[in-house]
Amino acid sequence: MPRHFVAPSILAADFSQLNGAIEIINESEADYVHVDVMDGVFVPNITFGMLVVEGVKKIAKKPLDVHLMIVQPEKYVEAFQKAGADIITVHYEACPHLHRVLQMIKDSGAKAGVAINPHTNVELLEDVLEDLDQVIVMSVNPGFGGQKFIYRTIPKVRKLKNMIIQRNTGTLIEIDGGVGLHNAEAILQAGADILVAGSSVFKAKDPQKMISDLKAIGQDKGSFV
Repeated sequence: MPRHFVAPSILAADFSQLNGAIEIINESEADYVHVDVMDGVFVPNITFGMLVVEGVKKIAKKPLDVHLMIVQPEKYVEAFQKAGADIITVHYEACPHLHRVLQMIKDSGAKAGVAINPHTNVELLEDVLEDLDQVIVMSVNPGFGGQKFIYRTIPKVRKLKNMIIQRNTGTLIEIDGGVGLHNAEAILQAGADILVAGSSVFKAKDPQKMISDLKAIGQDKGSFV
């Protein structure tokens, strides 16, 4: 029976009650805290910086999955790792020297990931697949929460999963954007390992139950085919 992971995104939380949102995640079946860092340049929004990540780390009991949606992420890798990032993911589109940035992340002591936007072909990751702990496949255009899932993501996940199996790298596939109970099973069946859930968790009447429901998908049906 396959095991998948859930990473609630605090981007969808009430920022005035951020401590409470972290506590919800702490006491839930979630596996990670997903932190979206946006600079207003790479994406049209500004969110968290190192100080917020450092504050979240002091409260969180789960590893921090930090997604850098910023230009020149190599300038900030070490600072985010020191602030508490356990996983640092940078965007393929923001890194002309991607291999070098991935080595910087690993040298810092964090796990290394790459995110790709909806228009980016997964085959472009072929030459760095062995260097990746995870790939975030964006299923919305990055920048804002609450967007609708782009269903073209499903065949992209299948293609990426086949690449990972053929290369035997063990790289995890994370899906970010528009994930909820209505599409999570199809996403997992395609080969995803980690579900980033923002609005579906924090807009739910019972966020912890929603996390539990997302974790339970497929677990009573045997292995996915």
